[in-house]
Amino acid sequence: MQIETTIRALADPTRLRIMRLLAAMELAVGELAQVLGQSQPRVSRHIAILCDAGLSERHREGSWVFLRSSIGNERGDPVGEAVSRLLATAEKEDAEFLAMCAADRAQLAAIRGSREQNAAAYFARHADDWDELRQLHSADRIVEQRLVAALQEGRLGRMLDIGTGSGRMAELFAPLADHIVALDKSVDMLRVARAKLQNLPADMVELVQGDFAALPFAAQMFDTVLLHQVLHFAQDPAAALMEAARVTRAGGRIAIVDFAAHDREELRDRHAHARLGFTDKAIRLLLEEAGYDPSAQIAMDEGALTVKIWIGTRHGSWQGKPAPADMPRRSNVKKAAQ
Repeated sequence: MQIETTIRALADPTRLRIMRLLAAMELAVGELAQVLGQSQPRVSRHIAILCDAGLSERHREGSWVFLRSSIGNERGDPVGEAVSRLLATAEKEDAEFLAMCAADRAQLAAIRGSREQNAAAYFARHADDWDELRQLHSADRIVEQRLVAALQEGRLGRMLDIGTGSGRMAELFAPLADHIVALDKSVDMLRVARAKLQNLPADMVELVQGDFAALPFAAQMFDTVLLHQVLHFAQDPAAALMEAARVTRAGGRIAIVDFAAHDREELRDRHAHARLGFTDKAIRLLLEEAGYDPSAQIAMDEGALTVKIWIGTRHGSWQGKPAPADMPRRSNVKKAAQ
């Protein structure tokens, strides 16, 4: 029985502490061990029990394993939602439990500080390259304002930020979307994004390692898909957009922010750009072939490189390939399929 497994999993003070910590933020196994003051193998055993009961879930980023809560209002599981309310109520009404949870959460400040220091060090190593590229196009502030204005015309719902990088787009749209999944192939960039997003509600943004050529999600899972300065890295942009279309619900939207076609060949070597921007015609054909109706394009040409926003709306029902066989069995994937 689900309820028996759930109650048994919660029948331990350490596992109760873990659940309250995960309600605050996603944590690596080593970070949990640091807060709990226990050995990593011991913490891993507790985590295994919680995961087997469906109360938390693991995901790997390189050599690190991160934990997130599987319960709460975003998950669509009545038992899980009841457990979430029970733990929150227990913390309010049980003074001893409250003190224990407060002491644990106080230590999260050290975790956040360490992440921010690591992110700052990463940015420092790459700052010159990124500053050089920023000087070539319209200010980020202008691009962001235009993008928000364009997407606010409809419901954002569940949003997928493909190639999240530093997490800036997820941060920007967090107040406007129901839930955001921020995906990146780079473990280093996910750690930067985690530092930027760690003060948002734990159930608001989900960080996932993955490749835009093989998205680890079920079909028709998102209302909005965003590729912000990502498509020019694709060796096969058509394949990337087909994958984006696979996970976009009928009536959902895609927004592509990228450079208009240009001749700056040095960007291939200095910044690993596979494509020197895109023409409006090229993007229109890519969107149509993927199953989107192109609806708008916005140009910002305040710099040497013109930045454009292209938007399309997904039509019909999805007929393409299935999700990858090794797709993570996340509880929110199950919710989307209901």
